[in-house]
Amino acid sequence: MSTNSGTQPIDATQTLDAGARGRVVIYQNAEALARAAAQAFARITTEAVAARDRAFVALSGGSTPKRMGELLATLEYRDSVPWQDLQILWGDERWVPEESEESNAGVARRSFLSKVPLPVAHIHPFPTEGLEPDAAAEAYGVLMRTIVTMDKGLPRFDLVILGMGDDGHTASLFPGTDAVPEQEVQVVAHHVPKLDAIRLTLTAPVLNAGREILFLIAGEQKALMLKRILEGDESTMDLPARIIQPASGTLTWFVDRAAAAELTLPEASPDGG
Repeated sequence: MSTNSGTQPIDATQTLDAGARGRVVIYQNAEALARAAAQAFARITTEAVAARDRAFVALSGGSTPKRMGELLATLEYRDSVPWQDLQILWGDERWVPEESEESNAGVARRSFLSKVPLPVAHIHPFPTEGLEPDAAAEAYGVLMRTIVTMDKGLPRFDLVILGMGDDGHTASLFPGTDAVPEQEVQVVAHHVPKLDAIRLTLTAPVLNAGREILFLIAGEQKALMLKRILEGDESTMDLPARIIQPASGTLTWFVDRAAAAELTLPEASPDGG
C-alpha cells in the first residue's frame, strides 16, 4: 500500500482560526472540499495505522461525505488508504433498512465501501432490523466498545466525520432533544419530533473523544447557521453542533466558499490548508 495518493494537495482559499471551535479551512467549491476530505481521510487513517496498527473511523451521511467516498474508491485515491486495517462505524443512522436510499450505511456501502479492498467484516452498520430502537442502540454501544480502542471509558475514534444541518444539528443530535445533553449513555435511539422519525446516534462524549474530528459543510444554505455555530453564543441545546469541542483531539471544519460566505472570523494564515 502506498502512503501517498500521488495527487496534488487541494489548495484552500483561506484558513481561519476559530479558537475553541477549532480551525476552519475554506475551499473554492464542494468538489474541492470533497477532494480535500478524501486526502484527509487517507492521511489520518495511514497515520493511525502507522502509530497503532489500526484505524477506527465514524462516518457520516450526507452528499459531501458520499462524494468523498466516491473519490476514495477511484484509482486516484484508493491505494492511499490502509483499507485492511480500518474498522468503519457510523456516527448516526436513520431507522430504515440498509437497502433504503435513506440509510447512511447503505449509501456508503453502495457508493464506495463495496468498491474498495475493505474486509466486509470491518464494516459495522447500526442494526436497524430485527430489534426495537432502544435495543439496537444498546447493541451498537456494546459492539462499538468491543471493536474500538477504549480510553478513559470512551471509545476513541481516530477520525470522526460530521455534517451540520441548517437547523444546527450534527450526527442525529437535534435541537431541543434529550440526546443533546446526554453524558452517560454512549448510543441512543430517540424520536425527533420535527422529522417524526426515529434516529440512532452516538452522543457528545463519544464524538468529542475522537482524535481528529472533521466537519464537512457545503452550500449557501448552511452559511447563516455556520456563522451562528462558529461566532455566536447560543446554547448547545439550541445549536447542537456547538457541543463538539474535543478535549484532547483536533477539530477542523472543511467548508466551501458558499458555506463560509457569512463568516467574519479573522484570517489566521493564507496557507493551502
